[in-house]
Amino acid sequence: QVRLVESGGGLVQPGGSLRLSCTASGRTSSINTMDWFRQAPGKEREFVAKIIWRTGYTTYADNAKGRFTISRDTTTNTVYLQMNNLQPEDTAVYYCNARLRGEMNAHWGQGTQVTVSS
Repeated sequence: QVRLVESGGGLVQPGGSLRLSCTASGRTSSINTMDWFRQAPGKEREFVAKIIWRTGYTTYADNAKGRFTISRDTTTNTVYLQMNNLQPEDTAVYYCNARLRGEMNAHWGQGTQVTVSS
């Protein structure tokens, strides 16, 4: 089992930046990938970015490319999402998840609210 705790959400004006953090505890030595997803009101949860834990290789959704950066600190078992030039359509609850080697299901955090508004 792995436990994920997100932080860093908040209210920001259009064009602003936020950095989200997600710290894992428990079976962190088995982490294969960590992802960020988001869910806006009335919409389905959507993929934002992924990082391969061992190599640091990253993948982004099209609407995140060039504005968002996912990174990780393997010493603190933390994954980050740096979000720049935020727009109102980025308003959502942001969730991190972790997939462990040998497991089918992802582990999810509780989410952190990001609101972009003037």
